[in-house]
Amino acid sequence: MIKWVSCGSRFTHKEGIHIERPEGAGNYAFVFFRSRAEVQINGRVEQAEPNSYILFSPSSAHAYRDLEKPFINDWIHCEEKGLKDWLEYLRFPVDQLMTSADPVLIPRCVLELQHTEREVGPYRDEIMDLELRSLFAKLANGLVHEAAPARTNRYAESLAQLRSELYGSPDARVSVESLAARLRLSKSYFQHLYKELFGCSVVTDMIRGRVEYAKYLLGSTRLSVGEIGRLCGYENETHFMRQFKQTTSVTPSAYRKGKY
Repeated sequence: MIKWVSCGSRFTHKEGIHIERPEGAGNYAFVFFRSRAEVQINGRVEQAEPNSYILFSPSSAHAYRDLEKPFINDWIHCEEKGLKDWLEYLRFPVDQLMTSADPVLIPRCVLELQHTEREVGPYRDEIMDLELRSLFAKLANGLVHEAAPARTNRYAESLAQLRSELYGSPDARVSVESLAARLRLSKSYFQHLYKELFGCSVVTDMIRGRVEYAKYLLGSTRLSVGEIGRLCGYENETHFMRQFKQTTSVTPSAYRKGKY
């Protein structure tokens, strides 16, 4: 079992900060940088940009300091037992500065860890273990994709939030133009950044969100196909049925009957 030691969410150091651990932290120290910083690891000096992270191994000599004020970061400390084997299984990079493909993922996970730590119950440690395993597995999964260019990182958090809204409101009838306008970008540049960051077009994500919601309604309600189409943002039932089949290879009715 991975044992959590401590964590902090959105710690803000108005006057900056300078952490020095010449003997290492004695446990795994994970740091997510929300602002620019200088990182020293085993004699190597690198610059950490916002939305980057690093996992320091227990005995690695390291230090980091602010390059802008206020300095803001999230952090997690875990004991070596349990985590070492999991990291080896994931082939997770240790003592390497990495860029997060999803800037919302790490802050959300750290907040969940804090909430779980404050709860009282017989399975708290088991929940913490699962949440930590999930965080590192998701980060490792994201490393399969090429790191996003700096121009994409500038809009990464806003794009991630927008993407969450699209999946959370599949019935919303929004245009690509209106989404681009929210970020004050041209339609073409917005589409380019979105695909560069997520590996698919915004239109594809909109369709996926609608189809996933339709699958849920088909499997858990008695609503007609036409009603479900309208609830998923389609004005035309035929259009809904066509996109559903293009995405799932079966019609809505066949999906409901389990014939797929």
